[in-house]
Amino acid sequence: MAKHTAKPADIRLKTDKELETRLAELRKEQFNLRFQRATGQLANTDRVRQVRVEIARILTVAGERTRGVQQPAAKKAAREKPEKKRA
Repeated sequence: MAKHTAKPADIRLKTDKELETRLAELRKEQFNLRFQRATGQLANTDRVRQVRVEIARILTVAGERTRGVQQPAAKKAAREKPEKKRA
């Protein structure tokens, strides 16, 4: 059961409702993982970190949207094609 964390670009493509749903799923999973760790039943300890990182990524994107922050200018400029100069 190999789950992977979502990349920030993938998270930014999701709607606010999808992010809320995914955040609720991750928080529930995080609770269960903490419970398993406390009872000594946790086999995949790295999953705790993966869930924590994905929660942070979702909260970061949600915060950016709330504040109206765009992607950093350096990344945006790299994606845009430079205009050709006319002689």
